[in-house]
Amino acid sequence: MFDFVACCQSPLHTVFIMADDFLMEVCVDSVESAVNAERGGAGRLELCSSLLEGGLTPSLGLLLVVKQYVKIPVFVMIRPRGGDFLYSEQEVEVMRKDIELMKSHGADGLVLGALTEDGRVDTELCTDLLVAARPLPVTFHRAFDMVDDPIMALETLVSLGFQRVLTSGCDSSALEGLPLIKRIIDQAKDRIVIMPGGGITERNLQRILEGSGAQECHCSARSSRDSAMKFRNTCVTMGAALSAPEYGLKVADVGKIRTLNAIAKNTL
Repeated sequence: MFDFVACCQSPLHTVFIMADDFLMEVCVDSVESAVNAERGGAGRLELCSSLLEGGLTPSLGLLLVVKQYVKIPVFVMIRPRGGDFLYSEQEVEVMRKDIELMKSHGADGLVLGALTEDGRVDTELCTDLLVAARPLPVTFHRAFDMVDDPIMALETLVSLGFQRVLTSGCDSSALEGLPLIKRIIDQAKDRIVIMPGGGITERNLQRILEGSGAQECHCSARSSRDSAMKFRNTCVTMGAALSAPEYGLKVADVGKIRTLNAIAKNTL
């Protein structure tokens, strides 16, 4: 769900690059990134906010404006806060309301997930959210990487009716989790799409595709660019000590996305 390098994990914006049957999803958190992702050849976007937290629900305004500027499908993250995936009743109310709003304002799909306190998929809550999401396709995000038993969890997601799972293979990156990604792709047997994500870059995409046989991939493909601000107060930050710099922006990089697309085509 939440990766923020050239091929992102989780969710803020996501774009998918088409290479015949291959689809790359790019996670994005701004209109600029969404436009760049499409220009780079992405086939789908995962739209989020707060990529530093792995992706949270974006504003309705962001969805509406992104839909004005891109033609590719936009899947919207439904995640009310950072941290774990064990939600309170009030947080579930927020998720239901966000699903309702995003559905009615043009979302092409949704990305969500929830766990129980013992690390299992919360089947009751997920069933409820899937019903609310109908008829939109739904991806189970990287909450999957926090489950106690990924093999059992995958069967649960298949039975619930999720269309795909975003995962780093329950490890720090998709490359590190490649053995498990390969195992669950074999287990899935085309019943559900397994989409690797988390730290995917131009340097490791070929290895991940060859080692897993995945037909979809999730990335952020971002580069840093300097703020246009001329006056700068460097004594103030708008977040915690580990927050993003005030005068630096990260946006989806057209060139990186095109490169990832070419790697996928050459690999597959």
